[in-house]
Amino acid sequence: MQRAEPQEFERVLSSMCTEPHPAAREAAERFLATNPGDPGTYEQVARLESEAVEMLGAITGLSEPEGYVTSGGTEANIQAVRIARNRADADDPNVVAPEHAHFSFRKAAEILGVELRTAPATDYRADVDAMAELIDDDTVCVVGVAGTTEYGHVDPIPAIADLAADAGTLCHVDAAWGGFYLPFTDHRWHFGHADVDTLTIDPHKVGQAAVPAGGLLARSADLFEGLAIDTPYLESTSQVTLTGTRSGAGVASAVAAMEALWPEGYREAYDREMANAEWLAEQLAARGHDVVGPELPLVAADLSRPMTAELRERGWRVSKTGADELRVVCMPHVTRSMLRSFVADLDWY
Repeated sequence: MQRAEPQEFERVLSSMCTEPHPAAREAAERFLATNPGDPGTYEQVARLESEAVEMLGAITGLSEPEGYVTSGGTEANIQAVRIARNRADADDPNVVAPEHAHFSFRKAAEILGVELRTAPATDYRADVDAMAELIDDDTVCVVGVAGTTEYGHVDPIPAIADLAADAGTLCHVDAAWGGFYLPFTDHRWHFGHADVDTLTIDPHKVGQAAVPAGGLLARSADLFEGLAIDTPYLESTSQVTLTGTRSGAGVASAVAAMEALWPEGYREAYDREMANAEWLAEQLAARGHDVVGPELPLVAADLSRPMTAELRERGWRVSKTGADELRVVCMPHVTRSMLRSFVADLDWY
C-alpha cells in the first residue's frame, strides 16, 4: 500500500489553518499521549493548559481569564451557547446572532435545543438594530463575530455587548480566526473593549499551533459552574469540558507557539499577510473583478464558478463564499510568491 502523505500548503488559499510553528510541532509530539481531560493524573499538561489560558487572556484583554483549550472554534461556540442556556431561566431559549455567524452556531442550536435567530447584516457587519428586534425575554445569548469566516469583517462588538447588557443576557464573541490578527488593528473586539462574557479564539489558526487547539475564554469562573459534571473515577472530581479525553498535543503546541510568537512574531505575520491581501485585492480589481475587503487578511472576489473549477484543477485549493465569490485567506503560509503564481494562473484563463 502506498504511504499516505499530508496535504502540502504551497497552493492552499482557502484554509484558516496553517503550518504549525516548529516549536509547536515539537511540543505536540512530546505531549501527544497526555490527557488534559484528566488533570489529576496528567499534572504537567494541566499546568500547561493554565499557561495557555493566561496567554490567551493577555491577547484578548482579560487579566484573570478562565477557560480551556478546546478542539476548535466549533466546540468553543457550542460550549458558549451551553453556558448561556444553562444559566438562563428561559422556557424556550434562543440565541441572537448576525446572519454571517459561523455554521457551528447552527450545530449548537440543534444539539442544545436552542432556537437560533439570525439578523441581516449591513455592509458585511452585524446590524445591531436588526439584532435588537429579535431579542425577547427568552434570549439567552447575543453573538458578535470578530473576523467573519467568509469576508474577514469585524462586527461592532461594543454595541453588541451593550445590546446584551440591556437585555440582561450573555454576550459571546467568535474571534476564532481573527483573534490573533486583531491585536494589531484599531478594532474594538475583546474583553478589554466591551462587557464580553465569553470568547472563542483558536491557536491552531493564525496562532500557528498544531491542530487541534481551539480556545474558549470566560470573564469569570462562575460562568463555567453550570457545565460541571462529576467524574468520580478520575483523580479530578469534576469536568466542564465538552469532550472527555483530549490529547495534550494541542495544549502544549499552543503554549509553545504563543511563547515563540507573542507579540512580535504575530505582529510581523499580520503586517506581512495584510500587505499580501491588499496586493491581491489590487490585482483582482485591476482585472475587473468586484472585490470585498480586505479588512483583515482575507479577500473575496466575483470570479466565475468555471474559473474556480479550473484553478482547482491546477492544484489551487480555493473555496467560495455563500454568494459564489472566490475566497482567499492570507494565512502565514501564504507568500507573495504564491499569490503571484495564483494571479498568473488567473491571467492564463
